[in-house]
Amino acid sequence: MKAVRNMKSDKRDLLLYAVTDRAWLGEKTLYEQVEEALLGGATMIQLREKEMDDEDFLREAFEIKDLCRKYKVPFLINDNVEVALKCGADGVHVGQSDMEAGLVREKIGADMILGVSAHTIEQALAAESRGADYLGVGAVFSTSTKSDANAVSYETLRAICKAVKIPVVAIGGISPENVLKLSGSGIAGIAVVSAIFAGGNIKKAAEEMLKLAERTVNCEDKGSDIRP
Repeated sequence: MKAVRNMKSDKRDLLLYAVTDRAWLGEKTLYEQVEEALLGGATMIQLREKEMDDEDFLREAFEIKDLCRKYKVPFLINDNVEVALKCGADGVHVGQSDMEAGLVREKIGADMILGVSAHTIEQALAAESRGADYLGVGAVFSTSTKSDANAVSYETLRAICKAVKIPVVAIGGISPENVLKLSGSGIAGIAVVSAIFAGGNIKKAAEEMLKLAERTVNCEDKGSDIRP
């Protein structure tokens, strides 16, 4: 099955980018959590599994990919390029300490989405030049999800958005209480973990975050392609 990416994903897909985290599973399965997020309006899903072995990761990836297909939402894998290729994901997201962006692009080809984390203008420009389709910039607020996350000021976030031609997604500690502080920065969307998955009603949390994301993001940018 070919990836959604070949259907020319829209920049709006980045508006509410949900990233999974097993820390918030509780009594629900990850599949159930992701489906609730999709029902609430999540526009992109990233499967993040740092502790799982590749065999179990791949099995889970196939399940979540099929779920995302059902809701016509792009599905990305965090870090693990091989799992992304084997399961037929729409793309992969890598950090600065993961495989170098240019090498990832060589492995995944031109059609898959490539997201790269960046904390500085220099990193952002390098990622763009090496084939990134979008950037994940953060942490824009303090976060418990990644204790080693580099802090990125509003000024740096805005400067990165101005410096690159590809879309930028803000990530890190984003919540209903602080997301509007990112208004005017030039971001295309927000990537969130606990703001959606930590509460009991994931669908409702996603609905709220989607509305706030729409208020935060510059409406004039809606409808552009992810790849310029």
